Amino acid sequence: MHAQSHTPSRDIRLGIGAGILAGSFWGLVFLAPLLVPGFTPLQLSAGRYLAYGLVAALLIAPMWRRLQRRLGWREWRQLAWLSLCGNIVYYLFVAQAVQAGGGVMTAIVIGLLPLTVTLVGSRERGALPLRRLAPALLLGAAGLGCIAWQSLASSQTGGGSALGLACAVGALVSWTVYAVANSRCLARLDGVSAHEWSLLTGVVTGAQAVLLALPAFLLDGPGHASAEWLRFGGVVTAVAILCSVVGNGLWNHASRTLPLALTGQLIVFETIFASLYAFAWDARWPSGLEVAALVLMVGGVVSCASAHRK
Repeated sequence: MHAQSHTPSRDIRLGIGAGILAGSFWGLVFLAPLLVPGFTPLQLSAGRYLAYGLVAALLIAPMWRRLQRRLGWREWRQLAWLSLCGNIVYYLFVAQAVQAGGGVMTAIVIGLLPLTVTLVGSRERGALPLRRLAPALLLGAAGLGCIAWQSLASSQTGGGSALGLACAVGALVSWTVYAVANSRCLARLDGVSAHEWSLLTGVVTGAQAVLLALPAFLLDGPGHASAEWLRFGGVVTAVAILCSVVGNGLWNHASRTLPLALTGQLIVFETIFASLYAFAWDARWPSGLEVAALVLMVGGVVSCASAHRK
């Protein structure tokens, strides 16, 4: 009996670990617009995904012919849709939200992803009923409420906050759609690993980013000194490798191993790590409400994992 239960239990632990690691890399995304404040969201999105496309193309080159034989027109259509929705559009919204409304507000709204993805995932065939997921959802909502209260209490943002909030909500919607659609695609795939699917997404995203490059770098924004361009190149390349190649690869492994409702809960670690990085960037300790929020969010993930184990 122990031998039969060992492998699934180990797979779930590895899947949860991959999801947490993905969140630790994705949290870095919220720092990028702060590191290069003089560049527009369009430039950040185009630069990041051009770099992602180049790195992914180099990594996928040895297996390209085999993958071409495995992929039909339907898979390429899905890749184009996922790349646009989960990468290009999502990051355009995030970069604009961080610059217009601040990193804390953006992290709060993006932090709703565990709730939105879990709610959508609860409608999948074989998913746990909502009453079993209710404690996890309530803990997550309470955690987000703490951060929201903290943000509103200390908020002194100007007119840009409404635009920032709207963009953050746009990011929330686009990534919820991506997470659900990507999970369904991975479940149907045959002969293509989660890592290969991630790299293919990168290649397609890079091709789409070429179309963004003209308006982003020739028509949009002010001129920059060579040192600023060097810094920009370093930041977008680091984000492309750590967040897109490594982070997405880990996330696809988690998506293939775990139920969608549990995968949705793991997205909370993006918010947790983004908050930790923000505290380090601001050189301050979290407040009592912020600590409470992080504890409640982790509690929600543990509760959801426990419900699936039962």
